[in-house]
Amino acid sequence: MDSKKLKILFISSEVEGFSKTGGLADVAKALPLELRNMGHEVVIITPFYRTIEHRESAQQIHQLHLKTDNARPDIPFAVQELSLDGIKVLAIDNAHYFDRSGLYGEENNAYADNGERFAFFGIAALLTSIAEDFSPDIVHCNDWHTGLVPYLLKARFHSNTHFTDTKTVLTSHNSAYQGIFEKSQLNLIPEVSSCMDDRVLESYSYINFLKVGVIYADKINTVSPNYASELLTTLGSHGMSDHFIERIHDFEGILNGCDYNDWSPETDKLIPYHFDSNDLSGKEKCKKALQQEVGLQVNDTPIFGMVCRLTDQKGFALIIPILERFLRHNVQLVIVGSGDPAITGHLTALAAHYSDNFKFINGYSNELSHLIEAGSDFFLMPSIFEPCGLNQLYSLAYGTLPIVRAVGGLKDTVIDYDQDPDNANGFMFYEPSANELLNILRRALLLYIEHPEEMLRLKTQAMRSHFYWSDSAKHYERLYHSALHIRPQWE
Repeated sequence: MDSKKLKILFISSEVEGFSKTGGLADVAKALPLELRNMGHEVVIITPFYRTIEHRESAQQIHQLHLKTDNARPDIPFAVQELSLDGIKVLAIDNAHYFDRSGLYGEENNAYADNGERFAFFGIAALLTSIAEDFSPDIVHCNDWHTGLVPYLLKARFHSNTHFTDTKTVLTSHNSAYQGIFEKSQLNLIPEVSSCMDDRVLESYSYINFLKVGVIYADKINTVSPNYASELLTTLGSHGMSDHFIERIHDFEGILNGCDYNDWSPETDKLIPYHFDSNDLSGKEKCKKALQQEVGLQVNDTPIFGMVCRLTDQKGFALIIPILERFLRHNVQLVIVGSGDPAITGHLTALAAHYSDNFKFINGYSNELSHLIEAGSDFFLMPSIFEPCGLNQLYSLAYGTLPIVRAVGGLKDTVIDYDQDPDNANGFMFYEPSANELLNILRRALLLYIEHPEEMLRLKTQAMRSHFYWSDSAKHYERLYHSALHIRPQWE
């Protein structure tokens, strides 16, 4: 059984190369490609957003309908076919739900009907699988957007021979986002809107998509071992600990990999100079190019970089109170991101006041993100929580030492210099305290100034830390086979 090549239906609300707001898209590209390389047959299903890349090359292959009930008309949708390096990508095309400026919202406000949108997406994905005559061994669901799929397979599709032997895996990439909506958004799926089971509709009034997925999926995982441990605690679970504990024997953490095809200083097409762990001279040239690009003085001053969504999760409640004190040192800081208007306002004001050594770019640029990873000396990531984190993996690949808090996947991938100097690849602090963050920033700065040879050794060591998707994919393969071996508890 363990050598069986599987048919995997991979459902994700975003996929790198087509649509992206965060790390989910990176996983939804890299993991299917690695599974394909292992010999498995993978089909990806994702929404056909207005902003989807390569839209012009899409080919419509199906015209389908979602049957609702007599109270409302059926919902038509098309299926557009795209390709990800030879993997079939099927995009659900419905203008009402997906022909919008954003994926989940606009101007930092979520769309009011996101529950209805992604309830539709989940059931449309299963109808598409039937239309394609793709009968999967595994349906791999990702985050709350697909949380209804395991339940729908056991409710609407339980007697459908297309899914007779199908099992489900749900990956929670960030359990803080749970998809909680009023019952009225589920009217298009009568099995859900009329369900009297409190595990599906709580108090018969609202639904938590992620909770439903955790309850009904055959196997569940998250994206690092340490975050999995945190989800079993009251403090670290975003209110979901009871549900994860109930499924503890079907739950694990699998660390994300790094896509070195896109993030390697030896081959990166988005940086002006290449380098490797044996010769970092190109990194110094990238540093000068970064300083020129953002308008900082070109010199040997240490650069601290940061690229992220501007949210509380990323530690701005720790950063902003100490930023002025930190900027009084001989440092340069570049932050790139968008999000919370209050955080944006604070950073904009500070950047205006400290324009000589602090640059804030409100927005996202893939090219600039790569240049920051290549040209910075340190990468700032003081997250309040971090399921896995990808930027610390990118930073390590480019010899940019991550400064992180000891949470989630950051703790699984970064080795602190004070704790283990011989094997260290970065800096780590524990308490969610602004002063603790300032202390570790100064600690890193002191090492840069007083021990340049040690800094070079650390950078070289960081570049030799590798997190391959091929290793992660083997763990997922074992999880799939485990799902296929079990008899679901509700049967």
